Amino acid sequence: MVDCRACKKRFRADQLDEVGPCSSREGSSEHDLTEPRGFNLMLRTQIGASEDAASTPYLRAETCGSIFTDFRRVREVARQKIPFGMAQIGKAFRNEINPRNFTFRSREFEQAELEFFVHPSERERWFEHWREERLRFHRDLGFEPERLRTRPHEDDELAHYARAAVDVEFLFPFGWQEIEGVHDRGDWDLTRHTEFAGKELTITDEETKERYTPMVVETSVGMERTCLALLCNALREETLEGGETRTVLRLPAFLAPVQVAVLPLSKKLSESARRLAGDLRRRFPVFYDESGNIGRRYRRQDEAGTPFCVTWDFDSESDAAVTVRERDSMTQERIGVDALRGWLTDQLEMPA
Repeated sequence: MVDCRACKKRFRADQLDEVGPCSSREGSSEHDLTEPRGFNLMLRTQIGASEDAASTPYLRAETCGSIFTDFRRVREVARQKIPFGMAQIGKAFRNEINPRNFTFRSREFEQAELEFFVHPSERERWFEHWREERLRFHRDLGFEPERLRTRPHEDDELAHYARAAVDVEFLFPFGWQEIEGVHDRGDWDLTRHTEFAGKELTITDEETKERYTPMVVETSVGMERTCLALLCNALREETLEGGETRTVLRLPAFLAPVQVAVLPLSKKLSESARRLAGDLRRRFPVFYDESGNIGRRYRRQDEAGTPFCVTWDFDSESDAAVTVRERDSMTQERIGVDALRGWLTDQLEMPA
């Protein structure tokens, strides 16, 4: 890292091309930088009462470490053959010099990773497979095609252990940013664990008797980044007929945190409407609201991204049916109460 003697700001020496002008030097916008010095991106802590070196561990900088240390145990217990993968989600920690850019430079973040173990002769095929599969995953989340792209890493960007890497990027309001990376990590992780822990992690093919160390293809997703991308992709301000404006969060129905809202047309109907909400809540995330006129309640659910509003009206007592309003088109359909749960299940199902 380096420091600016004038403005007292601190920067990573390998990211100086991202640094803006110095705000403290008259007649010059250039920073007055110190010589680079070492900096550990891993966060150090202590375990136990002792402060000696033996009690000093480091918080994990990525979630995949335990996958490699547990590789042999999981493979044998789960009786897996190459190729197979192990996935994990959890917290990771990096000692960023200057935390900034929303969730993109934070010291604590949620990460989801898949380590897929393959034969050395198939590493390129599986790298392409996961590149395409992960791109399809993000398309299924509803990202607009023009806001999604892949960017291969240049040779000078690659990690020292990687043969190839590609970023899945989303076009945020502030520009293109990575939300996931797909990497060919080779045999670096397993061979290093063998070297330093003395654990033999090679595989013997039962048919050919070939002995080899599996190669690893990794996908690594930033969960906060992906959630932010979902919000940016879904948020809309729409002008309706008559000049009225509505704010709507067009989240995919299967991802919406609240999938169904039950709204009695009048508080006089609340007993039956609450009973319906309780029944639907066994299957779906349901919100109940009886406050305000029905139009305002629809707008509140539009802003929250609720895909379906179910209105219990005065006819519902006699015809055992409700009015279901769809968020995006605002169309309404009359559906029998007995058929409602099955209808909603079909509408809220995740794409195959």
